[in-house]
Amino acid sequence: MNPVSPLEQALHAARARVMADLIAREVAEADVVSLVENSIAQRRWWVEQWPEGVAYIAGLVAQDVQDALLERYGRWPLCPVCGSGDPHALDVEPELGPDPHWVCHKAGVKVAAVGRLGAMGGAHSS
Repeated sequence: MNPVSPLEQALHAARARVMADLIAREVAEADVVSLVENSIAQRRWWVEQWPEGVAYIAGLVAQDVQDALLERYGRWPLCPVCGSGDPHALDVEPELGPDPHWVCHKAGVKVAAVGRLGAMGGAHSS
């Protein structure tokens, strides 16, 4: 049996992290999972072209899915920190870097690492 390549390990980890966030916010429907798979396929090609970018895959997949959800359904994930004002989505930071986090720019705080929205408790987006 062949060992799993670092690229495939990174892609599997990115998929798992983004899926964990989708599940935590109760939006992991079949069509949304397809958005994740589409991003994974695109990012596989991207990192094959730029192997040094493998550490950035999780954040990029999270951004891809967030963008695709915005086009189809609306903002995701909604900020669980700000209790008043207009609902707004969290952003992924760094935009291109390792160790991506969901951040609320309005409050100026890191909310959770990508893949750890479930650790936030009961706040859900709709």
